[in-house]
Amino acid sequence: MPKGLKSMFKNVKAVLFDLDGTLIDSAPDLGAAVDKMRMARGLPSLPLEHYRPMAGAGARGMIGLAFGMTPEHPDFEAMKEEFFVNYENCMTERTRIFDGVVDMVNALVAQGLAWGVVTNKSSRFTDPLTAAMPLFATARAIVSGNTTPHAKPHPEPLFEAARRLSIDPARCVYVGDDERDIVAGLAAGMGTVAATYGYLGAQTDISRWNAHLHIDSPLDLLKSLNQA
Repeated sequence: MPKGLKSMFKNVKAVLFDLDGTLIDSAPDLGAAVDKMRMARGLPSLPLEHYRPMAGAGARGMIGLAFGMTPEHPDFEAMKEEFFVNYENCMTERTRIFDGVVDMVNALVAQGLAWGVVTNKSSRFTDPLTAAMPLFATARAIVSGNTTPHAKPHPEPLFEAARRLSIDPARCVYVGDDERDIVAGLAAGMGTVAATYGYLGAQTDISRWNAHLHIDSPLDLLKSLNQA
C-alpha cells in the first residue's frame, strides 16, 4: 500500500458500508419485484442479469430497466409504489449476504473497530431487512436514505453515521459499489473503498471514481486495513 494511503487507513476507528451490492446481494428480490410488474402487464419476463447492474439504484433503476420509464413520467409515482409493495412482500426471499462478509464483519468487531451501514435505501425497507438478518446485530449505526434531508452522493448521511458512532469522519472508511458512494465518502473526508464485486451502477469504469482503494472481495478489505 502506498505511503499516503497507509497514513489514511492506519488510524481507522470505524468502517461504514453501503448495503445493496456491498454487504448483501438483493438484486434477485429487486428484480423479481419489478419483473412481476412486467408480467402483470403481459410483458415477457426478463432475466436477473438484465436487472443486476442497476439494483443499487432502487426504484429508479429497476423501473427504468423494466419499462424504460424515468421519474419524470406521469405514471412513475404509481409504478414506484407498486414496485415498493412487491418488494416489501419478497425482500428476504432471495437476498443473501455476499461471501466473506460475515467473516469480515466478525474480524472488524474482534479488532475493536466500529461498523455501520449508510444506504440510500428507505428505512421502510432497511429497518425490516436488517432486523431479519443476524449479521446486523453488531452494527452500531444504520443510516437510511431518508434518515437525513440528503441522500448520497451528499456526505450528510456519512456525517450522521460518524456522529452516531462518536467518531471523527476522518477516522472512518466508507465502502461502496457505486460511484455516488465514493463521491459521498470523499466529500465527507473519509477513506474510500470501491467494492468491485458489487453492482457498479451506470459508471462501470471504476478508475474514474477516484476511490482510494479497490477490493475484489470483502476479505480484501481486511488485508488492506491490516497492511496500514
